[in-house]
Amino acid sequence: MPMTPAWTAIAPILMLVASNVFMTFAWYGHLKVEHRPLWIIVMVSWGIAFFEYWLAVPANRIGRAVYSPAELKTMQEVITLAVFAVFSVAYLGEKLTLSHGVGFAFIALGAWFVFKSPI
Repeated sequence: MPMTPAWTAIAPILMLVASNVFMTFAWYGHLKVEHRPLWIIVMVSWGIAFFEYWLAVPANRIGRAVYSPAELKTMQEVITLAVFAVFSVAYLGEKLTLSHGVGFAFIALGAWFVFKSPI
């Protein structure tokens, strides 16, 4: 059963958010696990990343019907930063600073230019 145009536009965003949650835990979740051998950390991270790929690859395949590759990559990066910001505060206990906010704003401005029709 084919997807509706609206779902084709929304599904990749939802899937990229979910995939980024998995990838953020794969890349950074181990920072709170200090007393395990590195090879175990790598194997667990690899296992978590497996699920990220099961979401990211179809998200890009489905999204290609609506978005350009540059738009998909831009969405991926903005979603990655948003997920990481929440993760770093909620899980790692980090504080976001004004510098982080300014940097994120510049990245958002860059994303706006990618999605803007050619200038």
